[in-house]
Amino acid sequence: MVKDQEYLEKKASYCLDYAKKLGATSASVNVGSSISETVNFRNKSLDESNRSDNLGIHITTYIGKKKSSISSSNLLKDNLNTLIEKCIETTKNTPDDEFNSLPDKDLLAKEVKDLNLYDDTHIENDDKIKYLSRLEASASSDKKIVNTESSLTEDKSNFILANSDGFCKGFKTSSFVASSVAVAKDDQSMERDYEYTLKCHLNDIMGAEELGKAAAEHTIRKLSPKKIGSDKIAIIFDKRIAKVILSTFASAISSSAISRGTSFLKNKIDQKIFSDTINIYDKPDIIKGLGSKCFDSEGVKTETLKLVEKGILKHYLIDTYNGKKLNLKSNGRCGGTSNLYFDNGKTSYKDLLNSHSKCLYITETIGHGSNIVTGDYSVGATGFLVENGEFKYPINEITIAGNFKDMFQNITLANDLEFEYSTNSPTMMIEGMVVAGK
Repeated sequence: MVKDQEYLEKKASYCLDYAKKLGATSASVNVGSSISETVNFRNKSLDESNRSDNLGIHITTYIGKKKSSISSSNLLKDNLNTLIEKCIETTKNTPDDEFNSLPDKDLLAKEVKDLNLYDDTHIENDDKIKYLSRLEASASSDKKIVNTESSLTEDKSNFILANSDGFCKGFKTSSFVASSVAVAKDDQSMERDYEYTLKCHLNDIMGAEELGKAAAEHTIRKLSPKKIGSDKIAIIFDKRIAKVILSTFASAISSSAISRGTSFLKNKIDQKIFSDTINIYDKPDIIKGLGSKCFDSEGVKTETLKLVEKGILKHYLIDTYNGKKLNLKSNGRCGGTSNLYFDNGKTSYKDLLNSHSKCLYITETIGHGSNIVTGDYSVGATGFLVENGEFKYPINEITIAGNFKDMFQNITLANDLEFEYSTNSPTMMIEGMVVAGK
């Protein structure tokens, strides 16, 4: 079992007291415990089973405007003493930085809401094996499938975050994730695709047969792809790809990128960067939400932010340090977003497919082609040619490119939003993107 709150609190409290005794003007401590168990299958046979137990501590000490941090997985008293002594000594020898400080006390979370993020259900290895056996059988049922891999992982974690201003809170989380990867082959090609399911509670994950079938179908439909010529065309992004574009947006509005001047969205607050129909939320209090939390990694209370309203950028993602650089208060986003999503559009999925006589539907992108400094976007991609709302045939070996400044203005969203991940998007269409083909 993961360590309980009382144990973690005692360790955090001891470290804070000792750091103060050695001359720290302020300090913060994060103590965490986690257990992870995974079973893997390959080609319908058990491949491996493993378990990891992790216990760790991260200590940050301040002396005036000097700051340093240190981490360890050894929580014995003698080691903690040595750790804190080294951290204090390092802090004394670091230069002053006027922006170093703990968060403002009035911004710290006062309570931890029960967001139902923890399921104490334990899956015995035999039950993991039974689930994966059914999954593999389902994924392999078509003779075109020549290779399969699958896994089932159960994670449990608990933590305490404490600082010298009296903050001391934490909460348990759990996750259950099952994945299926399939390889299909015909006379013309060999293709690979996947499906996975990730939830806080075991009963919410996808059934084994359903998951295996989905992975196989995704893979088989990619067989015998064709090449297309270069074009400027509307592109529809599958939901699992559209969310990546939203993640890039989040990186571009992080206060670290803004304060360094390394984002194309610098100085864009209250300016229109999307079309009028686009609204973007970051909502930390969704029940069972994969990104839900009551406070950020500094202890600052998190509240729902409407980051974009009718196309207008309203907020950056602000932590304490970079917020001080920007003369802005933290809005509880140290460590990033919580449950980030595009609000639903007004167009149905079917109408989106029918909106152009010819478009491309992208199911996979290859490479990390997003430059948040310039806004340039260029990635390899695979997907399908769509004509008059019908999927005609799979395509591969193309590159799609644009600039986010233009792409954001030309987004149309379907009304099929689902909360499957911590970052979510409806199916997305972007007009006028450049495609480089054969």
